Amino acid sequence: MIKVWGRKNAYNVQKVLWLMGELDIDYEHIDVGSMPGDLDTQEFLAKNPNGRIPLFFDKQTYIWESNTILRYLAASYGKGEFWNDCPVTRTHIDRWLDWELSTLQPDFLGLFWNYYRTPQEQHNHQQIEYFRTRCALRFELINNHLKNNQYMIGETFSIADIAVGTCLYRYFTMDLEIAPLNQVNDWYRLLLQRPSYKNNIAVAFEELKGRLEF
Repeated sequence: MIKVWGRKNAYNVQKVLWLMGELDIDYEHIDVGSMPGDLDTQEFLAKNPNGRIPLFFDKQTYIWESNTILRYLAASYGKGEFWNDCPVTRTHIDRWLDWELSTLQPDFLGLFWNYYRTPQEQHNHQQIEYFRTRCALRFELINNHLKNNQYMIGETFSIADIAVGTCLYRYFTMDLEIAPLNQVNDWYRLLLQRPSYKNNIAVAFEELKGRLEF
């Protein structure tokens, strides 16, 4: 059976769970990452030397890095829906997966940790404003892109939407003032209609507020 290690409220774990819900895949969930040191055990590091979550297992293979897992799931279980054999078509998806990992995620998680995860009495307002401004630029780019696209690669929902869209629920609901984003809002409403988004992404995260332990 497929296995997934990680906290269900961890950003990169949620990406994987979202796609698995879209594909209606059964799996075993192993909750790790909530307790200090549970990612540093010899047993876990033997499976993932990076010591991070998510960790994924299928067909005698351990896979780590969330966007790599998305690609694997799409290629293995989503052909015709989430995977296209045309290399040119895949570049349109891959560029957004790479951009999410290298550009959007560091800025969004910087904002989320500094504003939401850090106790209010420890807030560094200069850091918060720095990441808020950077996130605004990233979402303005997405907003402009979506003026001519219903989803991230046109009219078809893809793993690019999963990679880029995982942060939207927290971005819109963590009580931070943000600029109007009409096209992003339209896209967000489409995502909210998907059962797996509602079950795995649009879920309460108040337990993370002011909490720096994990």
